[in-house]
Amino acid sequence: QVQLVESGGGLVQPGGSLRLSCAASGSIRSISPMGWYRQGPGKQRELVARITNIGSTNYADSVKGRFTISRDNAKNTVYLQMNRLKPEDTAVYFCNVFNLGKEYWGQGTQVTVSS
Repeated sequence: QVQLVESGGGLVQPGGSLRLSCAASGSIRSISPMGWYRQGPGKQRELVARITNIGSTNYADSVKGRFTISRDNAKNTVYLQMNRLKPEDTAVYFCNVFNLGKEYWGQGTQVTVSS
């Protein structure tokens, strides 16, 4: 089993920044990819960004140029740097990882962008 602990959510004004972290622990063998999804009010969960163990990334079109995903393989941690936040970025953000092909989800962290 793999446990995921997320941190870094909160309330921020439009144009502001937040950094999310997700640390994986447990029976880790090969965690890849690691990523972030989000689910806004009344919306379906959607992919925000994903990164492989060799650093290949992909982003949702809505966040390209504003968000950056990175990972520290030694710490089994994935980060999401979110800049120039918009009200439409308001959502619960979920960490998502695959370990030997099995999928795991974090508990979610709330990000609210509002003035």
